[in-house]
Amino acid sequence: MSGNLEERFVEIPKEVEVKVSGDTVNGYLIKAKGPLGENEKFLKYRGIYIEKTNGKIRVYTNEKKSRMKAMVGTFASHINNLLKGVKDGFEYKLKIVYSHFPMKVRVEGDEVIIENFLGEKYPRRAKIFGRVEVDIKGSDIIVRGIDKEECGQTSANLEQATRIKNLDVRVFQDGIYIVEKP
Repeated sequence: MSGNLEERFVEIPKEVEVKVSGDTVNGYLIKAKGPLGENEKFLKYRGIYIEKTNGKIRVYTNEKKSRMKAMVGTFASHINNLLKGVKDGFEYKLKIVYSHFPMKVRVEGDEVIIENFLGEKYPRRAKIFGRVEVDIKGSDIIVRGIDKEECGQTSANLEQATRIKNLDVRVFQDGIYIVEKP
């Protein structure tokens, strides 16, 4: 086969330092350092190549398969999210909604404690992943961090912790809901 069949370029922002190490067999480790901190991502898929060229990261493959072309796009998106995270960060906004029983939500260590949900005796708990910061202001919850996956998983945990089972969801709409994603 001749030439690259699929390639994507990810622009490196000026205030971000990037280091790419590894190969296509053992996988690539991409480390990024920016104003908000440091983050790294390990990517591995045979036949996908990643290299750092002047001010850009090049992701490419030499194979014709559509799966390989899709993986090039996936890797480019992961790298783009890595760079965006250390430069700007990610922020999810959630809303606390209740109509039957007033809910009390607080952060305790690496968990969010949800008390008095639907009048329950025992509190529900949602795990906070990694280096994510959770702020609670009134009926709003803001989840911030430099890793998009950690922020998304923490937000999903909060939403799932208040999932209602065995009740009519048209009547009981209490819970914590994601209202804005990055």
